[in-house]
Amino acid sequence: MILNTETAQKTAELLLQIKAIKLQPQNPFTWASGWKSPIYCDNRITLSYPPIRNYLRETIAKQVEYLYGTPDMIAGVATGAIGIGALVADYLNVPFCYVRPEAKKHGRQNKIEGQLQPHQNVVVIEDLISTGKSSLLAVEALREANANVKGMVAIFTYGFAVSTDNFKEADVALHTLSDYDHLLSQAEKSGYIKADEKETLSQWRSNPETWGQ
Repeated sequence: MILNTETAQKTAELLLQIKAIKLQPQNPFTWASGWKSPIYCDNRITLSYPPIRNYLRETIAKQVEYLYGTPDMIAGVATGAIGIGALVADYLNVPFCYVRPEAKKHGRQNKIEGQLQPHQNVVVIEDLISTGKSSLLAVEALREANANVKGMVAIFTYGFAVSTDNFKEADVALHTLSDYDHLLSQAEKSGYIKADEKETLSQWRSNPETWGQ
């Protein structure tokens, strides 16, 4: 869910400016899943731009406060959201932990890195939502540790129907700064894409598994 249209447009514009999001409808990318995609998103790039990372840090933190008050803990999803999650926790002056996709094979074999106490109120920070499966695995790990997961705030979502279904099934509230629809509108408005390219990009989102085949 998007809370603020102005924030969604500004976030999309910033991500496009620094090429954290690349749009190539004529020369699509191939994702690890094998999907052909006209878009590639790597929000970790934002950490290299202090004004943009500070904007994201403050905006996400304020959304967390608005939605949930001050949580006991911020949890970042490894690895993409470790950086921004730690920045948000710093802004809110609350503890931070991060959640691995799987437990370490050595040492203490932790899946959650940080000092999480049972029954603490936790807000999860994510950089990107595609199907939502990896993000929800982090929520599952936190719940197994008896954390009270209040919800998740992410920078960007593709808005796939499957991700909506997955979050609903897991009973997790998801809010994002921006999404695919606002991205396409902003990209056309700013001249990153043309109207016919916007149509191609819209078609991809509706059927990403078979697009481009």
